[in-house]
Amino acid sequence: MLSEPRRLDLRSAQIQSKKLRLVATDLDGTLLRSDGTISAHTVEVLGTMSARGTRIVLVTGRPVRWLSKVYDQVPLPLPAVCANGAVVYDPVNDEVLRADPLAPDLLADVCERLRSTVDDAVFAVEVDDGRRMYHEATYPIWSDADRRAIRPSGSLADLCAVPAVKLLVRSESRDSDALLTAVLSSVDGLVEVTHSTATGLVEVSAVGVTKATGLAWLCERLGVVADDVLAFGDMPNDVPMLSWAGRAVVVANAHPAAKEVADDVTLSNDDDGVAEYLLGL
Repeated sequence: MLSEPRRLDLRSAQIQSKKLRLVATDLDGTLLRSDGTISAHTVEVLGTMSARGTRIVLVTGRPVRWLSKVYDQVPLPLPAVCANGAVVYDPVNDEVLRADPLAPDLLADVCERLRSTVDDAVFAVEVDDGRRMYHEATYPIWSDADRRAIRPSGSLADLCAVPAVKLLVRSESRDSDALLTAVLSSVDGLVEVTHSTATGLVEVSAVGVTKATGLAWLCERLGVVADDVLAFGDMPNDVPMLSWAGRAVVVANAHPAAKEVADDVTLSNDDDGVAEYLLGL
């Protein structure tokens, strides 16, 4: 397990720049700074890597509709694996290339199980391949959310009536690690369960759907093998991708679960850790 970041002291890296074909990076807490922005320095480094022929792929728990916040800052048509691997998106054609949603009957079963286990659980679902979100009336919504794409559902049955690429479970009484344990006690084996924040939010996907499977599908389409992939992340939902990639790097602010599987640690997201690591290759 690695815990100390290193700045540009990376000559021993197994993936050399001549072999590196694809960089896969998480967004929140990794590529994005704490205020949600991407520095001009990071944008320049990504542009240089892309111009040299290295593919850059965004791999996030976020939905497709949120990606405009990134594309507004990075003037590159970067493909994205969204919703923790459930959606693969092509921004050039505004096209979802692949989607792996939870079926309505499974959604209903999972929500019923969780309601009996986590007494203050509230739910939301990402539908229409992540272009819209439905939520229970008590589910907290950020004040700047796009109300055209996010709306309350009439009942839990209505919430579970259509396929969803992700189920979101919130609790005010537990942090995300504790909520993850509670959720797993009810639905482990039925679905994939992970989290990407510390704020009492757990994310549920169909069995076998992770950042690793979504990225692997896209890499196969692009003719890239895992050994030629460098992946960056920071949270438990990044662990499958970090474990799959040829080389795994976490930022200094990463969750212990992500550090446990990393080959290296770079600077924090607020210190342009991704860009600094890439400069050292």
